[in-house]
Amino acid sequence: MTSERRARGWGLGIIAVGVAAIVALAAWQPWRSISAVDAASSSDGVSTVEPLSLPADADVLVFGDSWTYGAAATVPTDGYAYRLERLTGWDVTVDGVRGSGYMKPGWDGPDFRTRAKWLDPAADYDLIIIQGSINDRQQGERGYREAVDATWDVFARLYPHAQIVIFGPTPHQFPIDEGTARIDRDLQKAAADRHWWYISPLQEQWVTPANYLDVIDVGAGKRHPSDPGHAYLAERLQQALVDRSASTDAVAPTEDESAPVRP
Repeated sequence: MTSERRARGWGLGIIAVGVAAIVALAAWQPWRSISAVDAASSSDGVSTVEPLSLPADADVLVFGDSWTYGAAATVPTDGYAYRLERLTGWDVTVDGVRGSGYMKPGWDGPDFRTRAKWLDPAADYDLIIIQGSINDRQQGERGYREAVDATWDVFARLYPHAQIVIFGPTPHQFPIDEGTARIDRDLQKAAADRHWWYISPLQEQWVTPANYLDVIDVGAGKRHPSDPGHAYLAERLQQALVDRSASTDAVAPTEDESAPVRP
């Protein structure tokens, strides 16, 4: 083979490798963030979840930890769960206990399962949102799934007609704790097994190093959402529910709600 033919062969080989790399990169799309629907359908079986269908005056329970309580907001009633009511016009009952989780009791209340047992059995919720919790991140994996299932069994038994959405942990610091990442994966799998919607702020990158200080109060708030952070979370949660709904009419923003916050 002459030098000219050899050079031509090497050139064609390099081009072929480059094309293959471009094709592989396009298929992988590492720059693409996980959309709401992608995140909800990334576990086996969850793609068969029925779209949410809610009346305009839906009766909603938001149940969770200190983030649901409204920690670090100027007043707790400016927390994301309360803001969700103002965004949607729903009748929202907020049940948040600081420091609580599926396995961990809170500062002013017990663990999720015990609290669930104390809920009003006469309530007739259209939607239940169960948020959190990063408070379990140091409790270890052993017994976690059992605690989650036992808690969700209580909700399913008390409110058999309610639509249930699991709202996973939101990053409160970077780098993200492995315990938080594990909780996100475990909750996603557990929700998929029940064919319930799962919202993952972690996978959908609601909070990133770029907007972290716009969302999280790292001072007196002790790594909880600030007022703008709670407003942002309420907006993102509302949109996530829209993305999982058969109709967006029930979750359209009310006219008197202030302009959305986009950290």
